[in-house]
Order: sequence, then C-alpha cells, then structure tokens
Amino acid sequence: MVVKRNTWQREAVRAALADESGFVSAQQLHDKLRHSGSAIGLATVYRALASLVESEEADTLQSPEGENIYRFCSTAGHHHHLICRVCGHTEELEANEVETWAHQVAAQHGFTDTTHAVDVFGICANCRGNAS
Repeated sequence: MVVKRNTWQREAVRAALADESGFVSAQQLHDKLRHSGSAIGLATVYRALASLVESEEADTLQSPEGENIYRFCSTAGHHHHLICRVCGHTEELEANEVETWAHQVAAQHGFTDTTHAVDVFGICANCRGNAS
C-alpha cells in the first residue's frame, strides 16, 4: 500500500466524510465543503476519496442510479450494507447467510478464490414515516 501524504484537502474530505451518517457522492461532499467556505475543487474531492478508499479508510459502492458513493465504515473487514434510498442512512451487516450462499454457489460451479459485494437498498423507517 502506498502511503499518501496528508494535505489540507485530503483532511478536509476525510472530516466531511466522517460527519456523514450514510453514503454520499463526491458531488454532495464537494457541495458541502464549498458551502462551508472551502475552495477545494471537485477533481480534488474525487482524488481524496479514491485515496481514502485505497487506504481502506472509506468504503465505496455504486448506487442504484450508477453513481459511486462513499462513507467511512465502522466495521473492519468484509461486510455488507443496508442503505436508505431517500436519506442515505446506512446500517452495516455481517450477513453470514450471504457468505455461506456465495461460497456454495461458487463451489457448485467450480469457482475458487471468489469475492462478492452485496448491498441492499430500501427506505428506512424514518423516511417511510415522513412520507405519510
């Protein structure tokens, strides 16, 4: 792993991401930083997020709309997410059943050394209650 030097921009992105409770896009994070008075550019936000993912300080996944979204994860190691499509609130899941199923299906088809990513999107109880 290459060690990246900490610049004020990377630290600003790290701090803004740490303040979020769920996954956010680079554009959303950039807007937040700009509204707080930062002169950081969008390309710099993307580079800082890529660096945080590379150093395993943040997770990234693709939203149902196809956009890369990011967040700090409190769980070390492999895990899954339950993500609200409305507010972005995220719950981290271990999902042992998914692990068992993935290994069984891979073995049935002669695959080894497999990886997988399973994230579940829905509407959280708070957002469902606000829609009423």
